[in-house]
Amino acid sequence: MNTRRSNLRDVSASAQCRRLVERLRVGSINSFEITDELNICRPGARIADLRAAGYVIHTRLADLVDAQGFKHPRVATYTLIAEPAEKVAA
Repeated sequence: MNTRRSNLRDVSASAQCRRLVERLRVGSINSFEITDELNICRPGARIADLRAAGYVIHTRLADLVDAQGFKHPRVATYTLIAEPAEKVAA
C-alpha cells in the first residue's frame, strides 16, 4: 500500500484538515473531489475548521454533474486565498 493511500485511513479532523490544506495549495477543489480524493465526508465542516484557524478560503457555488451523470445545484468549489500568518518567536 502506498503512503498516500494509507494517509487516507486517518479520518481524524486534524488529519483531514492537513490533507485538505495540502490539496488547496495545489489549486481549487470542489466538494465531490474532496470526498473522492481525500476521504473527507463533510467538506464544509473541514473548511469551517480551516477558516477558524485563520485560512482565507473563497467559496464558489455552481451546478455540477457527478460521476453518475446527475446534475447537482450549488456545489461548492473552494479556493485557498491566504494562509494564517506565521507566529514569530520574540
